[in-house]
Amino acid sequence: MLIKWNVTIPKLSGNNPRKAYVWLPDDYEANPEKRYGVLYMFDGHNIFRDEYAAFGKSWGMEDYMRMTRKDLIIVAVECNHQGNSRLQEYAPVTYRNKEQGSITGKAPAYMNWLVHQLKPYVDKTFRTLPDRDHTSLAGSSMGGLIALYGIGAYNHVFRQAACLSPSLWVAPAKLLAMVAKTSYAPDTAIFLSYGQQEMKNHSANHWIISAVAGELYVKGVNLTLRIVRDGYHCEAAWEKEVPIFMDSLEL
Repeated sequence: MLIKWNVTIPKLSGNNPRKAYVWLPDDYEANPEKRYGVLYMFDGHNIFRDEYAAFGKSWGMEDYMRMTRKDLIIVAVECNHQGNSRLQEYAPVTYRNKEQGSITGKAPAYMNWLVHQLKPYVDKTFRTLPDRDHTSLAGSSMGGLIALYGIGAYNHVFRQAACLSPSLWVAPAKLLAMVAKTSYAPDTAIFLSYGQQEMKNHSANHWIISAVAGELYVKGVNLTLRIVRDGYHCEAAWEKEVPIFMDSLEL
């Protein structure tokens, strides 16, 4: 069952509403005593159905969850579509590059809202398992970047994260330093994937991916690094990764 409602993030977009989506497993209503782990995802409009997706193609999570009948609640909030607002909201650091210009990193404010306002609301409203072992993050592109930031900054809240094609190229030195100074609990699990074709998009991709993966490995993270043959930077490619990262993280 897919539910939609409006949320606001006052520190990021004032009182302007945006859509939030929650997927409840098919047996949610039939088993009123049962509780479920929660996966928080970014770019909520692109997650469940093609009709909601920005470019007409979603990750197909609704079909996947119906097919697999996994015991998992999924919460996904729409990004701010105004100008560079999405880049700012999902960027952990402030940076400037030729392609995007000057971007003020507001991911700390976004994750603060998610952890201290959205998560308590979800845990109060739905039958969740709110502990760290049952709370995860997932996203792609800039959404994959904030997922990588979030599991480090709030490692006491999230144990697992799927970071598909995270945009490490936007500020490689700063983002590598961010990972290098972060402490992770020994049971932290991160799924990191890139497509072979998208590796060609930015010159920094090759070294920053291997450098970040190396830092995570040295820090004892349970890391899955996957380079996808003929993989591209798009929802159709990320949809194919869904069953792989879900199984890898045992979600």
